[in-house]
Amino acid sequence: MEQAWLIAGLGNPGKEYENTRHNAGFMVAALLGEQWRASWKDDRRHRAEVARVQHEDQPVILCRPLTYMNASGEAIGPLAAFYKVPPERVLVIVDDADLEFGLIRLRPDGRSGGHHGLESVEQHLGTQAYARQRIGIGRGEQNARRITGHVLARFGRDERPRLERVLQKASEQAVCWLRHGAREAMNQFNGRVD
Repeated sequence: MEQAWLIAGLGNPGKEYENTRHNAGFMVAALLGEQWRASWKDDRRHRAEVARVQHEDQPVILCRPLTYMNASGEAIGPLAAFYKVPPERVLVIVDDADLEFGLIRLRPDGRSGGHHGLESVEQHLGTQAYARQRIGIGRGEQNARRITGHVLARFGRDERPRLERVLQKASEQAVCWLRHGAREAMNQFNGRVD
């Protein structure tokens, strides 16, 4: 059997967090699931919602951890181990307050940049050598230092059309990563979505 790929969209579970900026990763994973007609299942053992799909004859596991953002690695690490997915076949999708709204950026590896979700994934995978896609959400008013209220707020009505375009481009970039690798996905899609 061919080795699987794992795409994990990070966020916080529960109705109160639905459609918030911090759940941009959940949104991209949901869109991929919709495009691939995936069937999501509650995987209690791995503390995640999981959908297993075949994309162009490649097994792909979609994941939305139910551990809350800062403990995402507690779901992703054991899930990757269970399905024998090596770190170079893992893509983690997160929001990023240090990127302005409308920017997407994929990297094949690297530091967490202070993102607690990525810190947790790194800890539980035991490496920084996994791909990560950052969805820019900005910092809100005047680049505020305290951003909790901003990241946990829902996107405004005026932002929704652009958000839909951002999510679509992010999903296309994830598919490009699957087909052609990180470098091609970076070259084609990193940057501003207008």
